[in-house]
Amino acid sequence: MLPGTSTNATVLDSATRDRTRVLLLFSLSGRLRPRDTALGALVGRYDYGRFTSHLTTSQDVLPVPMLDEQVAPRRLRLPHGDHGLGLASLRILVVTTPRGDATLVVDCVFAGETTAGDLAAWLATTCFDRERIELDDRPLLTALTAQLGRRTLTLGQNVHQLVFPGGRLQRELLSADEARKAVLLNEIVYRGRMPWNPATPHDASLAPHLRNHGLTLSALGRGVSVQAGWAPHVENGLMLVAVGMISALAALQRTRLAAFATMKANEQALTDSPTEIRSLISRLSAGVNELQLDLAFGVEAYVDSLLIPEMVMEAFQSSLRDALGIRDSIENSARMVERLTSVISARSAALDAELAERDDRRDRTVSGLVAAATLIALPPTLLLAFFGVNGTNVDDHRSILDLRAYGTAYALAWLPFVVLVVIGYVLLRRVSTRSGSLLPVPDDALPVPPPRAPSGSPRP
Repeated sequence: MLPGTSTNATVLDSATRDRTRVLLLFSLSGRLRPRDTALGALVGRYDYGRFTSHLTTSQDVLPVPMLDEQVAPRRLRLPHGDHGLGLASLRILVVTTPRGDATLVVDCVFAGETTAGDLAAWLATTCFDRERIELDDRPLLTALTAQLGRRTLTLGQNVHQLVFPGGRLQRELLSADEARKAVLLNEIVYRGRMPWNPATPHDASLAPHLRNHGLTLSALGRGVSVQAGWAPHVENGLMLVAVGMISALAALQRTRLAAFATMKANEQALTDSPTEIRSLISRLSAGVNELQLDLAFGVEAYVDSLLIPEMVMEAFQSSLRDALGIRDSIENSARMVERLTSVISARSAALDAELAERDDRRDRTVSGLVAAATLIALPPTLLLAFFGVNGTNVDDHRSILDLRAYGTAYALAWLPFVVLVVIGYVLLRRVSTRSGSLLPVPDDALPVPPPRAPSGSPRP
């Protein structure tokens, strides 16, 4: 061992990269539920250095690799050519979160030197014409379908491209003056679609988020991040953060669309059957529960620094979260889901009140029928009991309908019940036509105090 050396050499977070590396992150539409595969956890697919312990602790929350394949670079074809940028290596991964939000990761390392202009054109092609990217003369996702278990997936709306400059481009970005650096970063971050004019006033809304630490540089916009001077394990950690944010954004957009669909289903439901209404409320409630789970475990779980509580990752995550506007979107979507919950609860309460009123009406009707049947049945029962006894007032040769002989008996049997019905009817009429409010106002109104004079001013 040489003097002054150590077996535990310090691994720095900064490093020099010989070749430019670009990670293309595409969100995928449709759910891809995670399953047990031979690929294991995502922590074992890349080198995360000192961040490994954090990721091992949180691996149940991390996306799960469903596909990881080293591909020959010549198999990948872009719709407008490679813009003079040949690939030295190509790796394709498909990862999915526990909630089923999948992301396609295309890990590219270029063979030669890259210029900002050629890189911007390459980024624009892989973003705006991503549906036309081919693998073995077939659309990229079509070629991967068989390996994904024949699941139907399409490219989503969210794209983020992580650029790790290497070689001459890295040295130029780290050593150039501010004006030259601004031109290079503007061209890469905006994929050559936003010309830079140093003479114009600075516009913070258009300029990339920039952090320059001398040895490292971080600049990002909504769709492209430029990270120069970082060691490979930091690059891989940044990729993991970006994958989480892209998955969260896709889940957030799906939640927003599902919330609108739930609202329409509630508004357009036309049914008077209590059973159908209960079924509707049950379906709406189940949908809202899924929305809440998506917001909690598909979005909020990836927008804070709990997974990798390190300053480097926190700074990138905070900037990317602000660039994507996820925080405000989460709050707005959460309020929408909360309103949906309130509407469904109100509809359920209205249904319960309507059913209770219907049951009350039914009970009153049944009680009235029972009372009426009792009133009708008692007099004939008394009369039958009278005619059934062997009394001296009952003549076997006379009909029981002979009112001249038995009129007094009929009067004694019916008169009390007729009087009872009349009295009950009069009392009910008096109760139902009673004047006055259900909430009477007290006779003596509370006195209203006079207005208070402002402090320091004389009272009138």
